Amino acid sequence: MSILDLPVISRIRRNHGLEHASLTLLSNLQPNLALAGISFPGGFFVLGKVDTGDLRSIVFQALIRLQNGERQLVVHPNCGTNYATSGIVAGVLAWLSLSGAKNRREKLDRLPLVISLVTLAFIYTRPLGLLIQERITTSSEPGGLKVMDIFPVRIGNFCLHLVVTND
Repeated sequence: MSILDLPVISRIRRNHGLEHASLTLLSNLQPNLALAGISFPGGFFVLGKVDTGDLRSIVFQALIRLQNGERQLVVHPNCGTNYATSGIVAGVLAWLSLSGAKNRREKLDRLPLVISLVTLAFIYTRPLGLLIQERITTSSEPGGLKVMDIFPVRIGNFCLHLVVTND
């Protein structure tokens, strides 16, 4: 059994996939809408100005489309996985390029190398982040995932939605 098949990890991955599919469909309807999501074993949050009824319709549509095999919906260009992948690779390259520098002057002399490597990391890790999403951090197979409820959560003027799921 893979760690990805552990029940809690599997639930997070399936919720993350449903979150991405939902945000993708919402973005298609309202291209300029600023959205974000956070997944956990019991569902996911959607951050952004979204009508609860519209979100409910979209989430159910996303679940049906995933059940019908639309795997591409789970890979989202603005996923935190992409940013984390780029950040980790860029950070490691920056650290490696500065390792062995004995003083501030040597570090400054290496600054052009650091900037070049970090820039290349951000350019070339984008496909890696998408691959990690597809294979590790999301699942395009919802299995028995069911949407139990969707409701708004208001914190002052800020509103987000909680999508509760279950198997």
